[in-house]
Amino acid sequence: MQPLSLARSAEARRLLRAGALLFVLGLFTGLLVPMLATPRLGLSSHLEGVFNGLLLLLLGLVWPRLRLGRRLQTAAFWLALYGTYANWLTTLAAAMLGIGGASMPLAAANATGSGLQETLVLAALLSLTAAMLAVGLIVLWGLRGADPESDGA
Repeated sequence: MQPLSLARSAEARRLLRAGALLFVLGLFTGLLVPMLATPRLGLSSHLEGVFNGLLLLLLGLVWPRLRLGRRLQTAAFWLALYGTYANWLTTLAAAMLGIGGASMPLAAANATGSGLQETLVLAALLSLTAAMLAVGLIVLWGLRGADPESDGA
């Protein structure tokens, strides 16, 4: 088993890579916007990819400074990956299929799908919202107290 500092460093690097990838996927999504069934929702997906990619990059930079136990650290890591990628992918899928008006009326306008499609979009949005709220709270908790790097100084 790796010491916590090595594991934290490896996770930080994985967050940085995942953030860079999501940022690029968001940029490519921007190229697709005019071709999507719901372009305005496609623009939302483009922005979700770009901003969530930046969020993962920022999280990767902050990661070594968090004061978290292994379980909370692991939970935050996977919830952050799920929440950011699900946000981009859910809005992209809705834009491609021309659905999502029930849960994202400003972006999707009148583009609605079947009851099942709209329920799946809503379930994805609710689950990723819960994941990202949990990440925010865990990171806030992890930033409490003194900087771990300056504890002995």
